[in-house]
Amino acid sequence: MFVKFRKILQLKRYSESTIKNYMHMVATFQEHVGNTPIHKLDTAFIIKHAADLVAAKNYGASSHKQLIGALSLYYKELYKRPMDFSMIYPTRKEHSLPEILAKEEVLELFSQTKNLKHLTILKTIYALGLRRSEALNLKVADIDGKRKLVHIKSAKGKKDRIVPLPDKLLVQLREYYRSYKPKNHLFYGANRSQYSAASIRNVFKAACKRAKITKNVTLHSLRHAYATHLMDAGTDVRMIQQLLGHESIKTTMRYTHVTTRSLLHVPSPLDFLEQPPKT
Repeated sequence: MFVKFRKILQLKRYSESTIKNYMHMVATFQEHVGNTPIHKLDTAFIIKHAADLVAAKNYGASSHKQLIGALSLYYKELYKRPMDFSMIYPTRKEHSLPEILAKEEVLELFSQTKNLKHLTILKTIYALGLRRSEALNLKVADIDGKRKLVHIKSAKGKKDRIVPLPDKLLVQLREYYRSYKPKNHLFYGANRSQYSAASIRNVFKAACKRAKITKNVTLHSLRHAYATHLMDAGTDVRMIQQLLGHESIKTTMRYTHVTTRSLLHVPSPLDFLEQPPKT
């Protein structure tokens, strides 16, 4: 139904992740409003039902913005119909902090993962601070074992970056290579096709269950842990920004709210209380 929209997104060189999200959002909106094609709806109806969909799906700010972005682009590019969603655009920023895996929990996660490929995927994401898509798109040629560097290509925002390759990960990758002999993509699934996003999520979920981790974490939490553990160790925030590929330092600065480096040295008022002498 939305083949032309997909084609436009591809021609405009949107990332596959963005294309998938936008296609999902317009399809979900079509399902929400019923059988009438969404390009035939009037503006007031569209805005009202977009707001209704946000409420019905209990979308957070990110999904809320994705829905509006997808619909705005759909009507603008296919029907030259600018839409003003300002009255339902989320203005208040969410300030929820991510739950961070402790170093001990990451170690337990690894120790409970016996499959060599699964362990290598999880270690690679944590050791390099990768997004899921970056891990899935890694190719054998991106790993420079001699210079101990990894080239992350076409990351978020279509930007490349270089990150250091830790010695321990290099050993892990060499063991994995000897066993699986990947040719193109570093991690592949059935029939040597690219490893799927669903599979990698399931690997992480199963590892958390075996490790008895009850925190509200996702695969992306390994990237959060990477940044937080670097900050705990005293790594400069601008270096972490570069390693993560953040365009704005403000995005990286949120990890200052979850690092324990400074918090552990803050005394409690309870420590200031003097115990009365015993009589």
